[in-house]
Formats: sequence, C-alpha cells, structure tokens
Amino acid sequence: MTRFHLHLVSDSTGDTVHSVARACLVQFENSEAIEHIWSMVRTKAQVERVVSGVGANPGVVLYTLVNETLRAPLVEGCRRLQVPAIPVLDPVIVALGSYLGRAARGLPGRQHLLDSEYFQRIDAMTFALNHDDGQSAWGWNDADVILVGVSRTSKTPTCIYLANRGIKAANVALVPGAEPPLELFSLTRPLVVGLTNDPERLIQVRRNRLVQLKQEDRSDYVDIEAVRQEVANARRLFTAQQWPVIDVTRRSIEETAAAVLKLLARRRGEDA
Repeated sequence: MTRFHLHLVSDSTGDTVHSVARACLVQFENSEAIEHIWSMVRTKAQVERVVSGVGANPGVVLYTLVNETLRAPLVEGCRRLQVPAIPVLDPVIVALGSYLGRAARGLPGRQHLLDSEYFQRIDAMTFALNHDDGQSAWGWNDADVILVGVSRTSKTPTCIYLANRGIKAANVALVPGAEPPLELFSLTRPLVVGLTNDPERLIQVRRNRLVQLKQEDRSDYVDIEAVRQEVANARRLFTAQQWPVIDVTRRSIEETAAAVLKLLARRRGEDA
C-alpha cells in the first residue's frame, strides 16, 4: 500500500476538488491518500498557511482557486517545495472560454449562490423527507418522480440524491400481504419507477440492516423463497402498470439516480 499526502485547496466549500480527487483515486489500486482539506481560501495569508502545511507534509496539491492573485503564490510556493500543483478546473474553463469567446470572471463560490436553483433543491429535499416511505399520499401528485419497490431497494437514498438535483421524489414500499396504496394508481403528474433487486443480494442487504438495528432475523424478511416471491410480485405489478423498472442489484445510488433522471428527461422530452 502506497500512502501519500494529498492537499485539496479550494476558495469555496471544497466539494468540487474533493469529488474530483475521489473519482481519480479509485483508479489507483493499493494507494491511500492522506487528505488535507483547505477550504474557503480567499486571502494571501490563508494561501501562505496552505503552503506552510504543504511544506510540513509534502505531497500532491489539487486546487480550484479561480482568483489569479491567490493562484500565483500557491503555484510559486509549490514550485519552491518541488511538489506538483494541479489546477483541476483549468482545462474545462479554458475550453469553455475558447468556445464562448470570453474570459472567465474568476469569482469564487459562484456555484453556491442563493439563486432559484438553490431554493429548488431545498424545496425538493423537504418534499423527499415529507414523502418518504409512503407518507403524505395526498401530496404525491406534486412529485416529479415516485419510486416504488420492496424493502431495501435503495428508495430513500435515491430520493435524497435526486432532491439534491432539484427533483421532487417520493417513495412507496411494497409490503408483503398488503395492497399498494390506491393513491398510487390515480396519479397524473409524476413518473412512477419500479426498483427491483436480486433476491440473494436483497437478503444480504436486509441481514446487514437487521444487524445494525440489533434485531434477530425475521424468517419471511430474509427467507429466500419468500423474498423471491416478494420480488416476483413487485415485478408483476410494475408490468401490469407499465411502469419503467430499474434493477439496482449492481448499481450505486448515483447510478440509479442517473437512470431515473434519464427516464425523466425522456418523458419530459416526449411531453414537450
């Protein structure tokens, strides 16, 4: 295992540079980064502290500073220390500037302004929490998307992820021996999507959940034949209602959400 220091420098929250770093690091096996987060760096004094920190723990520096008066001393300090300083946004900004024929403004934190998109995300997050696990059925028709599936098919975390993209998402659990809510069949606005999972994988997830809750195995909840029947019944419902289906067995939350967004975009395009 190769361990190294990785300094993530940002003039804003650091979310962007952190996401880029994580996306790149997974491509290198047997490597572990000791992360040093330097966020909200907006003065030369703060840059000097960053350079001192890099000197104390030399390693790779990734930065998203857009103000040239801050970038220059950081780059110069890294040059003196003989460590690489990588501007992760530059290729995209340069390409966009070339295409649009104009220069970037160089203002930090522009993506976090309290604009209409920000309040849309907050509204969507509130909606997801208020309509989690079949709650507040009277408001389902205000949703953009409703996710339906048996227990532990990633419905709630996918709704939260979608909410962070400004999508109002609710979710409904299919419970063995109980009829789905009647409100689910009279919706006119939302896109209803069925989520399914491989029964054996589903049992693993459910057992892990029971361990977290410090509960004993419930026979039907983790019984392979019962779970297979549960999944089959859900699939029959999806087919009967002609709802699109996403198999989450080998998908991350992000991948499932991306598939939902693609279905939603297709539907909106057809409606348009």
